[in-house]
Amino acid sequence: MYYTYSIKSINLNYIYTGISDNPERRIVQHNKGYNRTTRPYKPFKIILIERFENRSIARQREKYLKSGIGREYLKKIK
Repeated sequence: MYYTYSIKSINLNYIYTGISDNPERRIVQHNKGYNRTTRPYKPFKIILIERFENRSIARQREKYLKSGIGREYLKKIK
């Protein structure tokens, strides 16, 4: 199983979307500052986790969520 997840910075206007086989672990890593990309924006709250059968389908969904219309969708559900 693979998951697409989106997290939002609590303090700043920043949304990050990624894929993982263990989203809980990844989100903990983001909140601890292990990722250089998201370190300045921590702490995060979860706004979306979706489950998929394989990595390629999860990747397609990640690409959609990173598109303009996908970002608008994420802003509405936060």
